[in-house]
Parts: sequence; structure tokens; C-alpha cells
Amino acid sequence: MNRSVNCIIVDDESLAREIIESHLSKIEGIKVVAQCKNALEAFSIIQKSKIDLVFLDINMPEISGISFAESINSDIKIIFTTAYRDYAVEGFELRAVDYLLKPISFERLLKAINAYFNIHKSIDINDKNETKESDLLFVRADRKMVRIDFSDILYIESLSDYIKIHTKEKSIVTRENISTIEEKLPSKDFIRIHRSFIVSTSKITSFTNEFISIEGQDLTISRTYKKQVLKFLEDFN
Repeated sequence: MNRSVNCIIVDDESLAREIIESHLSKIEGIKVVAQCKNALEAFSIIQKSKIDLVFLDINMPEISGISFAESINSDIKIIFTTAYRDYAVEGFELRAVDYLLKPISFERLLKAINAYFNIHKSIDINDKNETKESDLLFVRADRKMVRIDFSDILYIESLSDYIKIHTKEKSIVTRENISTIEEKLPSKDFIRIHRSFIVSTSKITSFTNEFISIEGQDLTISRTYKKQVLKFLEDFN
């Protein structure tokens, strides 16, 4: 999914809308098209714009969030937001992506966004009749959460308490331990070649007993990892 995820925030409380939009502004790839104070405003936006995701309050005047969710195209995903636990069952019966209880923290909202991306990934795979897995993660950089698709990563470099994630388009520096990030990567697609380097196996252009080359960059294979790396490369061939 290369384009931004278009979303709207529907809540009769202005402060609740502002908090959600503030959280979303820190996440790359999410675009808030509009804030709506009721379902009628939301209907109008959906008719005029391509909307992928709705952050939807349940307890609203005139038309409730539940009624609104039942009336829109099922391709538009819903994340319910409410101060009341009582509506959770109804929310999940409508196949909501998630159900967030106010006050909503950034960490909890980010978890819901990740759930949305995982659902969207599954839909894309089914629509294309493919079984190939594509995955992603979010890292904190430049005071926001940045989305990184695993397929875009060339290699990852350790910088003491930080790591630099190299892609074709850019490099992202984030405060993370390289061993921690290694656990989040699919082992079939990435291999550790040095205490300071993890490489994407599909991006390797050449190798020797001492180096792996990716996009013209020679990365050292350390003695500690040499045996397993060379075995992997031989099997890979």
C-alpha cells in the first residue's frame, strides 16, 4: 500500500477529535481527511472522498456510531472510540478493527493502526490470490512513528544505542538495539553477518568469504557469524 491511508475522525467531542488527530500526526502514512462532529457530516465526506478508515465514537446524538457503521460500505474499516466498555461486543460483531477506550493513549492507538495494516495486508493477498508474506514495522524517528516495509530494507547498521535502517530511498535512525530489531524481522529474509550488521538476503548483489555487497556497499562478515552466513549463502544458491 503505497498511498496514504485516508481516515476521518467522527466524534461529537472536539477534544476527543483533537487528541486522536494529534496521535495520528505522528504516524507516517496516515492522512486525516476530516474531523466530523456527527454521522451526517461523516456521510457527506465519505460520498465525496475515498476513505479507508474511520475512527468512530459510538455514543453520539441522532445517529449512533453503531448505526453509522452498519450503513457504510464494508470496505471502509472501523476503529471504535468510546468511554463505555458496554459497547465492545456490538463493536466487534461489526468486525471492527479495534475498540479503543477513552482516554486513548498514543501507544494504544498505534497498536490499532498496526492491526489495520495487518488486516489490509491480508485483504491484498487474498485479492491477488497470492501467498507471499509482506510485513512492516513502525519505528520512532524525527518525533514521529515511521512506517518501514521489510521489503524496502537493504541492511541495518548498529550505532551503539541506535540503529540506522538503510533503504533505497532513505536511511532512518532510531533508538533501538540491533538484537531487539533482529527479533522483529522474518528470519527467512534477513541474516545477521556482524554484531553491527543485519542484511536483507534478497538485496545481496555479491559476496566473498569476507564481505557481502549490497547496492555497492561492502559489509564485513565477522568471524563469529562467518560459518552460518556462508552456509546460508551456499544453500541459498
